[in-house]
Formats: sequence, structure tokens, C-alpha cells
Amino acid sequence: MAAGITRVSSCYYHHLILKNKNGLSASVAVSTSFKKMVTNAASATITASSSINHGEYRSIAERVSLEKEIKKSKFIAIAAPISDEESAFSFLSEVRDPRATHNCWAFKVGQHSRCNDDGEPSGTAGKPIQSAILSSHIDRVMVVVIRYFGGIKLGTGGLVRAYGGVTSECLRNAPTCLVKSKVPMAVEVPFDLLGLVQHQLQHFQVEDIKQDYETGKDGFAMISFKVDFDQVEKLENAVKSNCSRQLVFYKQ
Repeated sequence: MAAGITRVSSCYYHHLILKNKNGLSASVAVSTSFKKMVTNAASATITASSSINHGEYRSIAERVSLEKEIKKSKFIAIAAPISDEESAFSFLSEVRDPRATHNCWAFKVGQHSRCNDDGEPSGTAGKPIQSAILSSHIDRVMVVVIRYFGGIKLGTGGLVRAYGGVTSECLRNAPTCLVKSKVPMAVEVPFDLLGLVQHQLQHFQVEDIKQDYETGKDGFAMISFKVDFDQVEKLENAVKSNCSRQLVFYKQ
């Protein structure tokens, strides 16, 4: 049996957005335009399972592939990080080979997972791929295993071992990264404190900073951003302790 693993593309990260169906958790009323601004930011990602909603999860850092020959059949496992079901099927359409005998797959996003045997006997391909993903404790990942039949039948047990084995080996050799949940927030800031607040936001390495001068009261700007879930309270305290006035934060 011959095997080789290949890293295919550069690392990218998927950031989880926490969503609250009851709206913004603030004690004061905010404008409709601001609510829409934060809601739009949140809708860019899916709501993940409660097991990762309030923390972090491990995913693969980049696309990888593994090729292995088993009894003259060639198996190519390709794994990639995904953000949701839509990106999973986009990845499948990109890598599937219509000339191959089978293009079997499985993916996992939070507690949601799916698999497909693509013509192999039921339960001999998609399920073993899915089981290998679950056993790896890697989240937001999809694995497509492409098979080119070599003329020798593997039998039910052989297929299960082949599909599950190449998936496990592919994921075992893949570089992984820890992804922290991102919370969309905003703060109403008087113009004379914009520089100070911006400095604090940069210190906490927040993402997607936007300033809106038409939302809120006269003389104030609304700054929206996304921050790591475990930095929310620290950021609020840092901003408040460095400002001469009490600022109101909004978050979902």
C-alpha cells in the first residue's frame, strides 16, 4: 500500500457569531438602523451547537489530501475546513471527480453532520468517513473520499476499513487550529473619545471595526466590532476605566 499526504491551500479561520433571538441585551433603546447593523453582522455566520457556542473549537487549518492504494483501488481523501452546509456542498462540487467510481463524503458543523455513500453499499463509505471525523474531535470540517475502482472487490468490511482508514489518516496528519467564538458588539462614543476607544479596541485585536456617525445621538458615533468571547468583559472594563464618561455597550 502506498500513501502520501499533501497540503493544498493556506490556512483560514471560521469565526463563530453568537446570536440572541430576543434582540440586543441592553437596558436602553437603540435605533432600528443599529439593530439592523448588528443583525447583519450576525447573519453572516451560522448558529453553532451549544457545545461550542460559548467557547472555542478545533478545526483543520488548511485543506489537505491523502492518496492511498488498497487492492488496486485508488482512494483520495480530501479534507477542508468549512463554515456551514452551503460551504460544504460548494467544496464537494469543487473537488468531486465525475470520472471516479465513487465520490463519498461526510461533514460536521457543531452537532450537525451528514454523509453519503455515493453508490457504495449502504453504510460502507459515508458512515465510516463520518465516524472518523467524529473520533478526531475536529469540528467544521468536510472530507471527500474519491475512489477509482481497480478491479478487486473489497467486500463490506474492506470498504469500511478503507474509507474510515484513509479519512482518519488524512485528518491525523492535518494541521489544526483553535478557533474562538466571536461576539458582535457596539459602543456609542462621543467624538472627543473616539481616539481613546479606537486605541483600546486595537489593543484587544477586535475585528471588522465600523464607525457610523448617523446612528445614535448628536455628537456621538456608533462603533461596531467583533471580539473574542473571552475578552468581552475585559474590553468593557478597559474602555470604561480609561474614559471620563460612562459608555453604553451593546452586544448579542
